[in-house]
Amino acid sequence: MGRKIPLWQILLVLLVMIASLMYTIIVVEGYMHCVLILCAAFAAIIAIINGYKWDYLEKGILRNINASMQALLILLVVGMLIGTWIAGGIIQTMIYYGLQIINPKIFLIAACLLSAVVSLATGSSWTTAGTVGIALIGIGTALDINLGMTAGAIISGAYFGDKMSPLSDSTNLAPAMAGDTLFEHIRHMVYTVTPSLVIALIIYGVLGMRYGGKSADLSSVTDLMAGLKANFFISPILLVPPLMVILMIVFKLPAIPGLLGGSLMGVVCAVAFQGGSIGELVGITMYQGYTSKTGIEFIDQLLTRGGLSSMFYSAVLVLSAMCLAGVLEASDMLNVLCEKLLKFAKSRGSLVLLTIATCIVINILCADQYVSIVLPGRMYKQEFEDRRLKRKNLSRILEDAGTMTSGLIPWTTCGAYMTTTLGVGPWGAGGYAKYAFLNLLNPLVSLFYGITGITMEKMSEEEYQQILHEREKAKEEELAAVHMNDGEAVHIIT
Repeated sequence: MGRKIPLWQILLVLLVMIASLMYTIIVVEGYMHCVLILCAAFAAIIAIINGYKWDYLEKGILRNINASMQALLILLVVGMLIGTWIAGGIIQTMIYYGLQIINPKIFLIAACLLSAVVSLATGSSWTTAGTVGIALIGIGTALDINLGMTAGAIISGAYFGDKMSPLSDSTNLAPAMAGDTLFEHIRHMVYTVTPSLVIALIIYGVLGMRYGGKSADLSSVTDLMAGLKANFFISPILLVPPLMVILMIVFKLPAIPGLLGGSLMGVVCAVAFQGGSIGELVGITMYQGYTSKTGIEFIDQLLTRGGLSSMFYSAVLVLSAMCLAGVLEASDMLNVLCEKLLKFAKSRGSLVLLTIATCIVINILCADQYVSIVLPGRMYKQEFEDRRLKRKNLSRILEDAGTMTSGLIPWTTCGAYMTTTLGVGPWGAGGYAKYAFLNLLNPLVSLFYGITGITMEKMSEEEYQQILHEREKAKEEELAAVHMNDGEAVHIIT
C-alpha cells in the first residue's frame, strides 16, 4: 500500500487519458484498446512514485478483470446467439413482421417502433441505423418529412433496443460494472424506458400529423420484405425463441445457460427450417457469424454478422478498460476523486444527478459510451451500496445516461457513425438530436426517480451484510497478496 495520491496527480492522469482518447478517436480515427492500456501504465507509474508496488497494482487489475468475466462470457455467448438466430431465420422473421407496421399516416411512430423491433432483434443500434434506418430515411424523404425528425425517430427506436436487448454489449456491460445480473438489469430498466418511449411516441404522433395526408414510395420496404420471403423461411413459429428469451427474463433464469439455450434453438431452427448443416453451424457460424449470400446487397449487409469473433472488439475493449480501472481503484485514485465529488452529493437525488452528469461528461470528453459506463460504474458502486441502494439502480442509471447520450455527441464513435450512416448530423438547424426524444428523456426520467425515490429499490439488511462480507473478504485477499509479495521479496534478498 502506498500513500494518498495528491489530487493534482490524479487530475493529470485523467487529463492524459482524456487527451489520448480524444486524439486517437477524433484525429487518428483509431482504436482505443492500446491507448487505455498505455494510460493504465501511466497511472501505474504515478502510483509507484507514491509508494505503491507493482504486484499490488497487478492484483487490482486482475480483480477488476475477474469482476467483468461474467459479462465477457455473456458477450461471447451473445455473438454465438446472433449467428445462429440469423442462420435459423429468427431475426429475419422479426424484421419481416416489423416492416408490416409501416404506414405513411403514422410514419414517425412507425419508424421509431420498427427501429426498436430490429434493434431488439439484433442488439445493435448501429446495425439498425445502417440497414432499416437507411430505408426509413428514404421513405421520410419521399414523404417530405424533416430529415432530422426521421433520424431522431430512428435513433430513439434503435437505442431502445440497444438498451433493452440481452444481445447488446452495453446492456451486458452496465450490470457487470455495477455488480448486477443481466436480466435483473433489464427488468429494472423497464421503469425508465417505458415512460420515455410512450412520451416520445406521443410527440412523434403530434409531429407526424402534418404529414399524414401524404403518400410515399414504399418500394424499398416492399423489396426488403420480398427478398426476405424469397430467400428464407418466414413463419410466426420462428418467434418462439425470442419469446423464450423474454420468458427467461421474466422468470429470472441465469443469463448464460439461457442464452446458450437460445443458441441451440437457433441451430434447431436453422436445420429444421432453413436447410442448415449442424457441422457448419457449430464449426463455422457460431464462431465467425452468418454470411448472407442472397445477392441482394441491402439484405446481405443486414444479415452478415454475429459469431463469437464479432465480440472480440468489445471484449478486448472491456479488458483494456478494466486494466485502467484496476490501477485507478487499487491506487485509491478513484476513491480520492469520489470523495471530492461526493461532497456535492448530500442526498439520493444529488447522487443520481452526479452519476448522470459524470456519464455525460465522460461521453463528451472520452468520446465513447463504453468508457462512460465503466468509469462511473467503478467510481460510484460503493457509494450506492453504502446508501443501501440496490446495484440495479446504478446499472440502470449508467445506461440511462451513458448509453443514451452517446449518439447525441458528434465526436463520439456512436455520434460519428449515426451522422455518417443517416446523412444527418446531431446538431444544427436540421439536426436529429432535438428529435431523439427517447435519448433526451431517459436521463431526465432517471433523475426524477432519483429525486422522488420511485423505483429506487433499497437493500434488505441481509443483502447489505452480504456486501460487507464480500468487501471484507476482498480486503483480506489484498492483504494476503501484499504479505505474500513482501515475503517473496525478503526471501529473494536473503
